[in-house]
Amino acid sequence: MSQTLSIIVWSKQGCHYCAEVKEYLEANNLTYQTVDVTEHDDRRDILEIKYGVRYVPVLEIGKDGVYESVVELGIEHLEKALEKAGALIKS
Repeated sequence: MSQTLSIIVWSKQGCHYCAEVKEYLEANNLTYQTVDVTEHDDRRDILEIKYGVRYVPVLEIGKDGVYESVVELGIEHLEKALEKAGALIKS
């Protein structure tokens, strides 16, 4: 049984890169959840433990129990992960 795609965007208020990622997802009709790290250093601690970074945006993309993280800045990295997950087909 195929599960639906899960996208989590770790972000903070006022982050231009975070807004760009969210706009991209919305433009491609992809739903996502947000984890806001603004004024939550404990959430940044989680990012550091999981991925070795404290900056945002960080994306977690999962489907059928397989998850991939995107910690690199740039929409091209997001697109590559979405294509791998089968959520985006480039023409």
